Amino acid sequence: MAFSDLLPFNRPRTPAETGGPADPFIALHRDMNRLFDEFTRGFGLPMAPRSAFATTWPQVEVSETETEVKVVAEVPGLEEKDLELSLQDGVLTLKGEKKSETKGPVYSERWQGQFLRSLQLGRDIDPDKVAAAFKNGVLTVTVGKRADAKNGLKHIAISKE
Repeated sequence: MAFSDLLPFNRPRTPAETGGPADPFIALHRDMNRLFDEFTRGFGLPMAPRSAFATTWPQVEVSETETEVKVVAEVPGLEEKDLELSLQDGVLTLKGEKKSETKGPVYSERWQGQFLRSLQLGRDIDPDKVAAAFKNGVLTVTVGKRADAKNGLKHIAISKE
């Protein structure tokens, strides 16, 4: 056996290249990686670079002012029709699916599949003041705060009994 046969990027990957069925160990390895990526997706644990990417996709930036909360999510390769937004009890949920652009690639490092990302925005937001915009693969969601929640701090008087 030649050393080059041990290198994964030189190994034949398709049945046509190998003259027989695909290597079952490569298929098992790929399936196990996919299984662990799917399992750890909701935990947000930085397991490995690939797993960390899968668990925190899409990547977001949250900023807050006295009057609003702004969430910016990078979703390259998607269109508005691929995304679904919902807001319930102060939780913004971004849901969608990134589909493969090719039929049965031999090798791919591109992420594809369904995703769900939920962000707790707080109780101060006003669900009637929500706006979303999408441009060049960047989704921007702006949620206004309720007028009575601008300060958020309430002083309580202490009386003697």
